[in-house]
Amino acid sequence: MKCMFCGAELGDQVYCPKCGSNVSVQKQTLVLSGLYYNQGLEKAQVRDLSGAIDQLKRSLKFNKLNIPARNLLGLVYFETGEVVAALSEWVISKNIQPEDNIAADYIRSLQQDANRLDVINQTIKKYNLALRNCFEGNEDVSLIQLKKILAQNPKLIKGYHLLALLYLNQGEYEKARRLLKKAIRIDKTNTTTLRFLREVDEQTGTETHLENHFPLWNRRGEEEEAASASALEGQDREDGIQPVVARGGQARMSIINMLIGIAIGAAAIWFLFIPAWTRNINRTANEKVTKYSSDMAVYSAQIQMMNDQVETAMKTAQTAGEQMEHAALLASSYQNLTKAMSAWESGQTSTAATLLAGVEPSVLDADSRAIFTNMANDMSNSLFAAYKKAGIAAFDGKNYDEAVRILELAKVIDATDYDILNYLAHSYRMKGDSENADLNFNLIISGFPNTQKAENARQYLSSSSASVEAQNVAGQTENTSGAGEGDTNE
Repeated sequence: MKCMFCGAELGDQVYCPKCGSNVSVQKQTLVLSGLYYNQGLEKAQVRDLSGAIDQLKRSLKFNKLNIPARNLLGLVYFETGEVVAALSEWVISKNIQPEDNIAADYIRSLQQDANRLDVINQTIKKYNLALRNCFEGNEDVSLIQLKKILAQNPKLIKGYHLLALLYLNQGEYEKARRLLKKAIRIDKTNTTTLRFLREVDEQTGTETHLENHFPLWNRRGEEEEAASASALEGQDREDGIQPVVARGGQARMSIINMLIGIAIGAAAIWFLFIPAWTRNINRTANEKVTKYSSDMAVYSAQIQMMNDQVETAMKTAQTAGEQMEHAALLASSYQNLTKAMSAWESGQTSTAATLLAGVEPSVLDADSRAIFTNMANDMSNSLFAAYKKAGIAAFDGKNYDEAVRILELAKVIDATDYDILNYLAHSYRMKGDSENADLNFNLIISGFPNTQKAENARQYLSSSSASVEAQNVAGQTENTSGAGEGDTNE
């Protein structure tokens, strides 16, 4: 396991040995991802494919780099006939881990069998066409198309559902029942399949048994054997010859005959009553399993619905927060622009420059932006100094987003100032934006060659640690600035 901040290998401690960040939450998310993967694997092994898909999606939500979970999700999708979704998961898995990834074998297997892939692709297109025909009222055409689709792709769950729905609409409930029983063999807890089966049971008044019962015992051989034994006994009785035996022998024969009769009676009880008793037990168990599966499917659907509602509420709250932040930035920009105009007209150039540093030009309208541009051009030196001071203050206050915004404005005025480039690079680094951080470090290297400033920038290019404390970075930045000035004087 590697630290999400600096990429160092983690041990049993809750803190990263390199950057000192608290990684307990990261470890917990990885544990949850593994837990949901194991649950998804267990469900897939008993063909609870809908439940497996749900658990594997949860696993990937906690850890999108969980390669076994993503590969297994692709296999489950493939088993339900969703080949496009399966390929999507395998392609993502291969891009995340190009080497030693079984997803590459899955993709290669499909690509080598071009005919099969083309047939699956055609069945998906035909299913969409059949669905369109249903909406247009051409149910007979859709019924013929769906039969051909299921003959070519017998694992397409959606095809079974649509064809069963057409049979239900036509009142052919037994055909619908047979189709749905095929679908339930592919995915035992699919909520749509169970809902359609319940509709069929209500319409026909006959309960659908989803599990196979023990076969009835074949009693023909036993009946023939019993008949032969009776015939032999009758033959002995009708024979006029009776053996001469002692009374003790007759008693023994009576006991033996009685034991044989008891054995025959026990065998008859076993073969006549035990199978019926076993069938009753199996039927009761099947009913309980079916009810439990149906209840679990309903509960899972309700939990998923609640999770979707929570996710929607969180997105709404996030959107509202972003709108509020934008409104606050817009109001403060116009307020600072108005005050800057007043200070500028009264000759207070320094105050006007400081106020302009708090204006975000991108949120202004065209006229206000033109006023801002004119004022900025007239007092570029003062505005640059104000931007520089405000950006460094924001960095020292660990407000790296604000520091990036202000320092980028200062960089537009003067892109050769070392302090601007240095603080801007470290601000991006603390945000975790290594691409822009490296861009500004490269500008320092090209702008100040053969100096300590360039050497320090090269060191940060090799390793960007996003978890270093802002105060320590500020101190290092000041030391770098002093060393750089010494090199310049030399």
